Amino acid sequence: MNLKYLKLAEDIKGELKKRNLPAGSKLPSIRRLSEEYNCSKNTVIKAFNELEKEHLIYAIPQSGYYLVNEPKLPDNQPGTIDFLSAGPDKQLLPYKEFQHCINQAIETYKEEIFTYSDQQGLLALRKELINNFQYNQVFTFVERVVIVSGSQQAIHLLTALPFPNGKKNILIEQPTYFGMIETLKVNQAKAFGIELSMTEIDLEQIEYHFKNNDIKFFYVIPRFHNPLGHSYTNDEKKKIVELANKYDVYIVEDDFLGELERNKKADPFFAFDPSGRVIYIQSFSKIFLPGLRIGSVILPDNLVEIFLRYKFSADFNSPVLSQGALDIYLKSGMYRSHLKKIKEVYFLRMNLLKHSCSQYLPKGTQYTEPDSGFYLSIYLPNSISSKRLAKFLFEQEVLLDDTHRMFLPEFNKDNLIRLCISQVHEKEIIQGVKKINEAITAFDNKKPHAIYPHN
Repeated sequence: MNLKYLKLAEDIKGELKKRNLPAGSKLPSIRRLSEEYNCSKNTVIKAFNELEKEHLIYAIPQSGYYLVNEPKLPDNQPGTIDFLSAGPDKQLLPYKEFQHCINQAIETYKEEIFTYSDQQGLLALRKELINNFQYNQVFTFVERVVIVSGSQQAIHLLTALPFPNGKKNILIEQPTYFGMIETLKVNQAKAFGIELSMTEIDLEQIEYHFKNNDIKFFYVIPRFHNPLGHSYTNDEKKKIVELANKYDVYIVEDDFLGELERNKKADPFFAFDPSGRVIYIQSFSKIFLPGLRIGSVILPDNLVEIFLRYKFSADFNSPVLSQGALDIYLKSGMYRSHLKKIKEVYFLRMNLLKHSCSQYLPKGTQYTEPDSGFYLSIYLPNSISSKRLAKFLFEQEVLLDDTHRMFLPEFNKDNLIRLCISQVHEKEIIQGVKKINEAITAFDNKKPHAIYPHN
């Protein structure tokens, strides 16, 4: 499928922002852009249509296309390259479309919105989520689905509540999502770690932990891992589920970026044991609207009641207006259309980041190579502290994560930095990697001030 028009739309937006044109400015003609970008006129027209949907430009018949508003400057200061922020690109969020859904939800679900509603979540939304799950090979029943206020709430509650296996400890990948690390600290839960790399995970070590360390559940990020970008193979998922069944361990699968999957044959852990051994969490925070605070969790039948008890003590029910609007948005087909667009955008950015790493990082530097998703990590030479490097780059207006907060204390080697592509665009990616290269080279030579003498 030719999605060149999406790339062209992004380029046009970038040019508009760079030139800072006043409202009402006329855009170049379709013919001119077709010649400049060496593409068909139809591709340009489709790109303009995308920009019209985002209310950035408007058409005047027989005249051309014009700018609606002056381009809005990003939140960061001009010149800042933000590899740190992990929310979705604000320019890709469907504000206008979702506003219509909110207005419609007020009319459609007014009784549920303005009274106490089903603690498990709006029934219409849970039914629609079941339809949406099927795109990811997740098949379940509405009785097992609970709406939560984002995936973080599900993680927190699952960590706190007792499980049917009567076990208490938790196994996590190392590194892992920092929200899980914080949840373990707050709940004073004992955690064991298992080292993760892009090449493999040690199944023998997993079995050892399952057998000997009283593991309640194994928390996994199945696809486009935070911070590595790692994705499990189907064979690995199947074997881990078999081990979980053998040793009576649950798997909590945080599939928060699963919707960005391009490989139709890649299944979640849930597909290998949908009966209840795998607890499946989905969130809309990274690929849709983070402020919506809507996620969902599929629980085994014997955990639904106690999960709802613990949830009741936290917030009774998740925001119903958001649930109703999301239900309408999913039913309309707008979500699948939005998803199709952002999958291509993030895929292109990740490919550019990987290419930039191969071109500009010092020879021999190791970095992860995700298929898509938000995250790529760089392994630094042992002589370089990730914390010091991140602080130094911050002063050069390059923001990134030093990953300290993603490790248990015994696993942190202070040599990993994480780059996120959700808030950076093409030119910034290349410039950012070049600056990271200069900083690594300077630190490796123990002469960072030779490159940045003004500091």
